Amino acid sequence: MAQFAHTIAGQTWRFDSLRELMAKATPARSGDFLAGVAASSDAERAAAQMALADVPLKHFLQEVVIPYEQDEVTRLIIDSHDAAAFAPVSHLTVGGLRDWLLGEAADETSLRHLAPGLTPEMAAAVSKIMRIQDLVLVAQKIRVVTRFRNTQGLRGRMSTRLQPNHPTDDPAGIAASILDGLLYGNGDAMIGINPATDSMGSITALLEMLDAIIQRYEIPTQSCVLTHVTSSIAAIERGAPLDLVFQSIAGTEAANASFGVSLKILQEGYEAGLSLKRGTQGNNLMYFETGQGSALSANAHHGVDQQTCETRAYGVARHFNPFLVNTVVGFIGPEYLYNGKQIIRAGLEDHFCGKLLGVPMGCDICYTNHAEADQDDMDTLLTLLGTAGINFIMGIPGSDDVMLNYQTTSFHDALYARQVLGLRTAPEFEGWLQRMNILHQQGGQLRLGDELPAAFRQALAHLN
Repeated sequence: MAQFAHTIAGQTWRFDSLRELMAKATPARSGDFLAGVAASSDAERAAAQMALADVPLKHFLQEVVIPYEQDEVTRLIIDSHDAAAFAPVSHLTVGGLRDWLLGEAADETSLRHLAPGLTPEMAAAVSKIMRIQDLVLVAQKIRVVTRFRNTQGLRGRMSTRLQPNHPTDDPAGIAASILDGLLYGNGDAMIGINPATDSMGSITALLEMLDAIIQRYEIPTQSCVLTHVTSSIAAIERGAPLDLVFQSIAGTEAANASFGVSLKILQEGYEAGLSLKRGTQGNNLMYFETGQGSALSANAHHGVDQQTCETRAYGVARHFNPFLVNTVVGFIGPEYLYNGKQIIRAGLEDHFCGKLLGVPMGCDICYTNHAEADQDDMDTLLTLLGTAGINFIMGIPGSDDVMLNYQTTSFHDALYARQVLGLRTAPEFEGWLQRMNILHQQGGQLRLGDELPAAFRQALAHLN
């Protein structure tokens, strides 16, 4: 392993490995202090960032942060690296990559071609020496477009996952939330339920319910029940109408094992989903959720800082051509991201790194009630991510998930971001909203309709 050093005001700081250098260069967050890998002072952090900026990108192909022999995620990253895609930046250092990304040569086309040539550790490294505005500026250049029943990720579009969770999986309660969300133009990324129980009967019933709603009203969207990938495989084998295959993933083999998955199991889920051929616009069908701190919480981080571990999860995700990837940024709690400042920074890092690696990134802009954060912090992150070109955010009644007990973004928050930033829904979904008179043209802009669509009146009467 190489040694790295940098001198500030006569004091020389030394770092014995790339893993240590990456950790010490990371902007301060509670999870890295908890793990004992964070810089001991702002001066040490600045020295590490300066040293990291001088590391050649080629070095990341020579020294890995988790041994190749011990970790299948490392093997995936190294074995799938595209040397030809890497060639245009192979002569650069981490600092040189930052300068190149901020320059005019880094446009939508060149960044799309570059993505397979970057390892997650390269992306994580450059993010550590970037300001907030750098993360926003570069990310908004990048579009990662995916398709299933509609098209996600187009420029000028921002989608929402309608999350109609219910503490007892009550069909009427779920249906009421779905109706409410659709009337506010939410649900084009997906209608996705976190089930309160993980029984196969409950999962199948929810899948059938969502499919019935989508088919009855001819909604160009997709459904997902967020159960374990092996349960999705079993549901497919039973003939359930499953659209997207879900799984939480992390950036190390051991952390994924704590979720009960491996690359082999994920491949089986991917192939099972493909076998159904339910997509009408494309066959991107995996839905992954991630979060900074997941590897540390499983004691499976190998001394790697939590942001680098998170970015390695995107290396796993892109291998399976996902429809969407969701960083649930503030959900794990203040032990890992202590306050609004840390959550905001982490959300922008995740989005930037995912997009740089060619992953269709969304974000659950959220916090738990015991974190030092509030809805003002979420408004700030929402506005920054909307500006940065986020593929999708969450849409939940009143911003308060009554089943998972955390605070996130509401149907109204999506309206705010779309109105202020001039963003629209997925094109196929937008056409449906207009046909249903949920949206209509007004002064050259799309506005919510004033009346309940006739097709929904009977459903509302039934719920009442």
